[in-house]
Amino acid sequence: MPLRLSEAHPLVYSARIRQKRLFRALRDAAAARSFASDISTDKLEYTCKKHQSLLHRKLGDSDPELQRNKVTNLKIAAPTIDGLLIKPGQTFSFWRQVGEATAEKGYVEGMQLSQGEVVRGVGGGLCQLSNLLYWMALHTPLKIVERHHHSFDPFPDENRTLPFGSGCGVFFNYIDLRFHNPTEITFQLNLWLTAEHLKGSILSDRPTPHAYHVFERNHRFLRKNGRIYRENEIWREIIDRRTGDRLAEELLVHNHAEIKYELNFEPEPCNVEIRLEAGYEQRV
Repeated sequence: MPLRLSEAHPLVYSARIRQKRLFRALRDAAAARSFASDISTDKLEYTCKKHQSLLHRKLGDSDPELQRNKVTNLKIAAPTIDGLLIKPGQTFSFWRQVGEATAEKGYVEGMQLSQGEVVRGVGGGLCQLSNLLYWMALHTPLKIVERHHHSFDPFPDENRTLPFGSGCGVFFNYIDLRFHNPTEITFQLNLWLTAEHLKGSILSDRPTPHAYHVFERNHRFLRKNGRIYRENEIWREIIDRRTGDRLAEELLVHNHAEIKYELNFEPEPCNVEIRLEAGYEQRV
């Protein structure tokens, strides 16, 4: 597949990133009042969802230093979101809260995914934070309005507790995680780190009428033209909290990504055309 000019020439690629960042900033400036921005140290009364993820786990042959640096970056980014209130009609934006991750703010080199490769970059590792927020938001009435799946799967599963493709990539500022509050309920995001985990919760100022069960279907590995791909579907079941009745099921996303590691089994052949989105940098 021929490379786009912006992918083949570094100067063009950098200029394209600056252009996309400018366009996103201009669009957001016109809608600034709709973004959540108020932070409260008082926790709301009701718990919608809690989750945690390991800070250190084996990721192929990656440098362990990048895992330690990731923790440093998470310690800087998490407090910018902790306590954030998402009021009725407001939208949460990951990058509106965190801001650009720069060395001047104390961020260090962590792991990033860039155009199909694992690389080092300042602020790397923040996808663990966006993954946690995305997974928790799926268990609430908050509506996901922007989410980007990694365009490739770099590492085999190692202590994975969530379905493949249940996270999201972020790259300042135009590859964002955003969710909107379409209800009359106020929600609150809470984040903190322990020695072993990144932890979070979504609270609310009143009980929510529904509970949610998120799961995967149709997970498989495929071989096409000498490459191996992984795909699945993420579904959500909506449950009435009062009666326990299952009200509906909905398909949230179909994930499809090329894998970058060896399998110990032969994937099934695929005879249909496969197209992947153009690669982009992601702060994993």
